[in-house]
Amino acid sequence: MNEPIRATQSVLSREDSSRLTEPLLYLSSAEAGWEGVFAQAFHEPAELEGWVTSRQSSISLIMFDGGAMHIERRRASGNWRGAYLRHGDLMLQSGEPTTYELRWKGLSSTSTRTLHLQLDQDLLTRTAVEVADANFTRLTLMDNSGFQDPLLTQIGFALWHELEQHAPAGKLYAQTASQMLAVHLLRHYTSVGEAIRVPSQGLTSAQLGRVTDFVRTHLGQNLSLEALAQQGGFSPYHFARLFRQTTGESPHQFVLRQRIEHAQQLIQTSDMPLAQIALESGFANQSHLTQTFKRYIGQTPHAFRQRFTINAGF
Repeated sequence: MNEPIRATQSVLSREDSSRLTEPLLYLSSAEAGWEGVFAQAFHEPAELEGWVTSRQSSISLIMFDGGAMHIERRRASGNWRGAYLRHGDLMLQSGEPTTYELRWKGLSSTSTRTLHLQLDQDLLTRTAVEVADANFTRLTLMDNSGFQDPLLTQIGFALWHELEQHAPAGKLYAQTASQMLAVHLLRHYTSVGEAIRVPSQGLTSAQLGRVTDFVRTHLGQNLSLEALAQQGGFSPYHFARLFRQTTGESPHQFVLRQRIEHAQQLIQTSDMPLAQIALESGFANQSHLTQTFKRYIGQTPHAFRQRFTINAGF
């Protein structure tokens, strides 16, 4: 099987893409430690012939960004099947292992990038049990090419953007996204859809209090969706839905806000180095703290500390 070569740049000109002879991997969630979903981003060559690849047992969702192309694929010695793909189009591939050959040609002066998301088949089955009260030994999705789905695209671009950060969010972010993907695929791309139950009530004040206390006590850890769900006695799917209904934000957004507030407090009340504050607050490193802090507060932790010190002197 052909293996993609690796790059670090996120922007590739049409001229550079025309020189490519195979997909160019430039982002991967392997370094981010994500759980639940595995993501890779590629620069695609303007033309490709004879690319042989193997589909694994995981479910694959591929999103296209950039110029349109005509793509064809076939299984060993089979007939070619083609499709026209444009910006925002998706390809959904079931978890059936197989080997096939690809070829394509770009139809635009704009280069093309793709995001490949892989979900474990067992995740889909476990989620079906949680949301439909049914015991499914195996669920299969129908292969689909060249379709658009606003929610899948929104999740895909959010994951893509997160990967492009110097220090992407941890496993809580990825687990929440994988739950959303699994439920949406079950609802719209399998026969389970009509049986899915949507939680109607929210968390009680006691349940929300237990979750909040747990988060604040374990801010320095790489929190998981399962750990938070256990505080309320729910499955990960139901907890994520109920938590958003109750608070108006996702578990990941809530945890991130708690971390920023904790970092603010430490900056204001101690002379602790920013690198240590980052770790105490649950950020990967000082760079991660700086990037996130500036995005939410509007200034870097260093500038925030300087301003607070100056104001405190008056």
